[in-house]
Amino acid sequence: MAGPIIVVPESLEVCKVVHIKIDASRNQDWASFHDSFASTFGFPDFYGRNMDAWIDCMTSLDQPDEGMTTVHVGMGEILVLELLNPTNLERRRRDMYDAIISCCAFVNHRRIDVGEAPIIAHSFRDGP
Repeated sequence: MAGPIIVVPESLEVCKVVHIKIDASRNQDWASFHDSFASTFGFPDFYGRNMDAWIDCMTSLDQPDEGMTTVHVGMGEILVLELLNPTNLERRRRDMYDAIISCCAFVNHRRIDVGEAPIIAHSFRDGP
């Protein structure tokens, strides 16, 4: 039996990926969640420590002049947010777990709506 046929367009380009890891086991409450992301991504001092502010910062990852993060990706590049120990977070704080998924999706949706490329992908990994 033959394997699946995969069609790859000639214009397919490989994009650069910036890989950031966040250990979800350290996020015990919303304060520690926002501390973790603010320090990892270098959010500004005026960061509002809520998910609307999180979305604003993450939407600007490819716009260093806006000063919303110290982590940047180039135009057309993708940031992979690897959440470590997600199963533990899902059991303890389902609201936080769901917020990460929905807010990453919203960052991309918001960018697509204005003609910009998606910028963030997430992956989850349990274990060391």
